[in-house]
Amino acid sequence: MKLQVIQNKIYEVRGHKVMLDFDLAELYAVETRVMNQAVKRNLKRFPRDFMFRLTVSEWHELVMLAAVKAPKRNSSQIVMSSRKHRGESYLPYAFTEQGVAMLSAILKSKKAIDVNVAIMRAFVFLRQYALSHKDLTAKLKELESKYDKQFKDIYDAINYLIKKDTQQKNHLTRQRIGYKK
Repeated sequence: MKLQVIQNKIYEVRGHKVMLDFDLAELYAVETRVMNQAVKRNLKRFPRDFMFRLTVSEWHELVMLAAVKAPKRNSSQIVMSSRKHRGESYLPYAFTEQGVAMLSAILKSKKAIDVNVAIMRAFVFLRQYALSHKDLTAKLKELESKYDKQFKDIYDAINYLIKKDTQQKNHLTRQRIGYKK
């Protein structure tokens, strides 16, 4: 399973990286309703921080995001599937990383195990990427503050020289006091 395919199916909702039930079902090669039935039979394994149902506004936001990310599909496939075109009464479930890991306990096929390993690797990769990006941002800010101070010193020195120069010009243009020829 390609890591990029899985990463494209990971969204951020409510501050969590999540995968939606229909994307997971596609990866596991099962119907969404079958997977959701298995989840409902084992609901105690899925507390709110492992799985939650999207709100209407979250769903609409993800549909807009998915329309940008997803390649064009054959319209007959869209009409026949429940993917991304469900009614608002059947909003999808979002599974956090822990929820996806818990799915491996209830979906026991070889395909499910292989897919779960690949998904866990994708989550780890995204976490490492975010941490390295965070470190890079911190280093850039550190360099920026260091060089801002140096440039401030140079700017102050230039201003001092400009003021000194204008004071000398003012000194030459003032009228002399005393005896005039």
